[in-house]
Amino acid sequence: MAQANQKITLNAGRDIPFNKLVLSQQNVRKTKAGVSIEELAEDIAHRGLLTSLNVRAEVDADGKETGIYRIPAGGRRYRALELLVNQKKLSKTAGIPCIVSKGETLEVEDSLAENVKRLDLHPLDEFRGMMALREQGLDEEEIAARFHISVATVKQRLRLAAVSPRLLELYANDEMKLGQVMAFSITNDHLRQEQVWDTISRSHNQDAYYIRRMLTETAVRASDRRAVYVGIDAYEAAGGVVMRDLFEQDNGGWLQDPALLEQLVLEKLAADAEALKTEEGWKWVNAAFDFHYGHTSGLRRFYGERVEYTEEELARHDALKAEYDRRDAEYAAAEDYSEETEARLEELGNALDALNDRPYVFDPEEVARGGAFISLAVNGELKIERGFVRPEDEPVVETAGSDVDDRDDNGKSGDDVVAAPATGGVSINGKPVGIEEPEEDDGKIRPLSDRIIEDLTAARTVALRNALANDPVMAFVAALHVFVLKTFYRYGSDSCLEITAQQTAFSQTQGLGDTVWAKEIEQRQESWGHDLPGNADEVWDYLIALDEASRMALFAHCVSLSLNATIQAWNRRSREVAHAKQLAHSIGFSMVEAGWTPTVDNYLGLVTKAHILQAVREAKGEQSAQLIDHLKKPDMAREAARLLEGSGWLPEVLRLPVDEIPAEAAAAPVADADGIIDDNAVESAHVELPAFLTEGADAEEASVDRAEHDGERLEAAE
Repeated sequence: MAQANQKITLNAGRDIPFNKLVLSQQNVRKTKAGVSIEELAEDIAHRGLLTSLNVRAEVDADGKETGIYRIPAGGRRYRALELLVNQKKLSKTAGIPCIVSKGETLEVEDSLAENVKRLDLHPLDEFRGMMALREQGLDEEEIAARFHISVATVKQRLRLAAVSPRLLELYANDEMKLGQVMAFSITNDHLRQEQVWDTISRSHNQDAYYIRRMLTETAVRASDRRAVYVGIDAYEAAGGVVMRDLFEQDNGGWLQDPALLEQLVLEKLAADAEALKTEEGWKWVNAAFDFHYGHTSGLRRFYGERVEYTEEELARHDALKAEYDRRDAEYAAAEDYSEETEARLEELGNALDALNDRPYVFDPEEVARGGAFISLAVNGELKIERGFVRPEDEPVVETAGSDVDDRDDNGKSGDDVVAAPATGGVSINGKPVGIEEPEEDDGKIRPLSDRIIEDLTAARTVALRNALANDPVMAFVAALHVFVLKTFYRYGSDSCLEITAQQTAFSQTQGLGDTVWAKEIEQRQESWGHDLPGNADEVWDYLIALDEASRMALFAHCVSLSLNATIQAWNRRSREVAHAKQLAHSIGFSMVEAGWTPTVDNYLGLVTKAHILQAVREAKGEQSAQLIDHLKKPDMAREAARLLEGSGWLPEVLRLPVDEIPAEAAAAPVADADGIIDDNAVESAHVELPAFLTEGADAEEASVDRAEHDGERLEAAE
């Protein structure tokens, strides 16, 4: 006959006065962790005791109950209740819900079982629970206050709960990591989240950073100059959406609607251009995001002059300067640091800078025929280039006896060249060239014959050449004079020296104007342009009065603008390029030291995959090239840029004699004639690679390291 299953009896629960409870010394929880006793006490005061205490009756030596109950499980709850009693918020005799344990088990076993058998809440359930509270009317601040966590943490968890339900189910089933869910949370577009997951789930690369990159590849960074120029508030007011990453540094997030941003930029640029034209009186103002390098080629440039000090400003400047010099001298002699003196010196310096930074004033007549270019600088501020005159807007220069301007396209005067008589040819000073006059000696003074004029001026030329050769300083000034005229003045650039100074524009090279080299050249051009006289006829006297160091600087600037080592398909210019290498060697120039490094925009994204692999192979070795050779070109270019950063690698066309093969390339493992790589060489090559490019044990180790690192960053989410 079958024996009936024995029924179990659960421990009874009842309320026990607080003053009858004591802590058991057998409680296994010794280490502080989680919510503090103070926070737990506040929670109990708010919503009551949600979990009963586990207690055992204390007995004396005869086995009789003493009326006191020990607590092996629930010590933190007891301490929180004790704190409430001490704060007079709870009576000493208040009944505390308890489960009274009996039987053969030990107190330490009760304590251990309660903590070991308890299963922590899955993070997803916590996220959804907070979302439910939010939907029931509690805001982030209220939720944070009730659970004693930061508002930022609440926002993070609510954002995670708003991820696509399909992806959250994958996370619940351990098919997705928390870091991946966090990456998906930067956008609220569930369809886009699922599209990206479907794409990367078939790929070996499922890292969080890759998810973020795919979700933001069509968005615009908030730090982009266009976003800075328009402003995030204006973009959002126009209906634009900003994606924010609550778990990583996002530098302001990403603007999700590039088309809207472009429209807002164009509208604001047009408004700023019209305002500049109206306020300053320019004939035209051209506005664009960018202008190609050399966009001012063919236009005459004129510069303004700084506004002179008023008597009041001059007196204020002198007073500030005197006080600054006095305080600076006293502070230099003092032994102790003075925060007050430092602050006053900074204040005086700022006031002097404000006085010195006076606006430039342009000739109203020039402004009426000239224009300006308005574009965006790299920092999102307006970049305004003023003072350009188109050839068709130039004033007509009338010469004696003529109503037309007879200057040629280069701005050179043709006053001495006029139409020849009907016999043909031309005439100089009213005399036809090539037609000899009959010699008449009737005492009348007639113009010299052409031959005599030529002979005399030839003699003068030779003599002047000889004299100039014996005066190097003046020869330098004369050459500098030509260069300055050619560089800064479209008209009035005539000189007796047959020296040409030509500048080549590189309008086809995108981004060249944003390089540090182009900006330094532009700053020098602006600085000299404002210092030079407005009239070309006054340049000679200006150069004579200039100190030697300034002459040399101006000479170097003008000469540098004539340098052209560009190689073009229709003009290989082999001898010029060879000379450019000699020049670079003489001044110790190197593109690496100049700051050039291969990026996606300037090289890697413009060449073939074979070129990319060749670059990585030369700089980092065959192993690195093999680790990225399976990637698609955009990913390959990005990873190659990361690998090549700081390597000093240059494309062959940029290499100069001062450039050497990077040390990494020299020591990198290279395949032999049969294509076999030395394993020892490979093992000795240390290459920093992203985790998704490693394999086997390395990948597992990298994954563990990344998980530990993510654990620190994701603490708020968990």
